Amino acid sequence: MFPPAMQIHGSCVSREGVGVVLLGPSGCGKSDLVLRLLECGFVLVADDRVNIADGFASAPPALAGLLEIRGLGILRLPHAAQAKLALAVDLSARADRLPMPEHHDALNLPLVHVDPAAASAPLRVARALDCALGLAPQLAGSFRP
Repeated sequence: MFPPAMQIHGSCVSREGVGVVLLGPSGCGKSDLVLRLLECGFVLVADDRVNIADGFASAPPALAGLLEIRGLGILRLPHAAQAKLALAVDLSARADRLPMPEHHDALNLPLVHVDPAAASAPLRVARALDCALGLAPQLAGSFRP
């Protein structure tokens, strides 16, 4: 069951049409992580505000294709019109070494925690998406108790 249509403060990227929504307070590093994920084969869906309806994410029309890069400004980039959401990533809390599975109830998505400042943050997001999609086996952790 999908949550009702909503707009959230966050960012969203996709890989092969599958979306990851990045959540956290202003200034925590969402847009910076988006920039690094773009270098790892992800595509921008939305930055700063994300519309979510029927399990899909999109940008509000006025923000489509825009990414704010601190110290540089706002750039227009290639973007996906929408993505089917598969994962929520919380950038505001410290990640446990061996976390238990979590779920973002409002978005009806699996939830993981990633330190956005970590050099490996883009790779962690990519691996978490693989796990959420069942593409990478996990012995224990966020996707397996």
